[in-house]
Amino acid sequence: MKRKQNAVLEIRDLHVRRGKTLILSGISWRVERGQHWVILGANGSGKTSLLSALTGYLTPSGGEIAVLGRRYGETDWRELRKRIGLVSSSVRQLMSESELALHTIVSGKYAMIDFWGRVTPLDRARAMRILKQIECEYLAERPWAFLSQGERQRVVIGRALMANPQVLILDEPCAGLDPVAREHFLQFLERLGRRKKGPTLALVTHHVEEIMPVFSHALLLKAGAVLANGRKKDALGSRSLSDAFKSSVSLRKTNGRYSLTVAPAARGVV
Repeated sequence: MKRKQNAVLEIRDLHVRRGKTLILSGISWRVERGQHWVILGANGSGKTSLLSALTGYLTPSGGEIAVLGRRYGETDWRELRKRIGLVSSSVRQLMSESELALHTIVSGKYAMIDFWGRVTPLDRARAMRILKQIECEYLAERPWAFLSQGERQRVVIGRALMANPQVLILDEPCAGLDPVAREHFLQFLERLGRRKKGPTLALVTHHVEEIMPVFSHALLLKAGAVLANGRKKDALGSRSLSDAFKSSVSLRKTNGRYSLTVAPAARGVV
């Protein structure tokens, strides 16, 4: 079947089974240009497995994954994986303490951890442009060891942008940030998402408070399947979130930001 040209990412009936365990069941998800997505779900809902399948680290048992109309299995998956930038704590933890922020940015072009090559004038110029884009020009010559947690997250995003991905997946990027650093980082994401010709953003989180107004759509997972999928205003609600997290919750929206109230647990329930 011919795919529409504006599909950046398309998943059809994705299944992942290992032995007798069904990890992902019939996931279908379409991401179009100009959209920014949030992916929500409780622990064990399938978020990590979905990301692993998208980046070629988890082989599907059935279904299709296509990036820019090119399918995994019909195209070199190593090349397709470069079209999807992934920002996660696993990448952040591998950085050398002595590596300069500019070198970390450049390393994204070569998919290299602990960059050791010579930085060409072209790479330096592009890395400096990206440092400006992520609002971190002043960090260019600063070693990783002396970056704050928020600065490290921005630099890792810059590293992913160096490969010019079409989709940038942010896997719980606010983990470990204090409340002020988290809010500053979220405001940065808002500005990044509104840049022209920037990548499509997909934010993976447990916290509705982290969903900035720039995010237009939501994918809600439960037990390895899609619970809700579509425009944010349609997919997110008290009922769907109560179902996803198996608890009675109330979702509120004020000035474009969400908050969640959880009903008191029954006595004796932990």
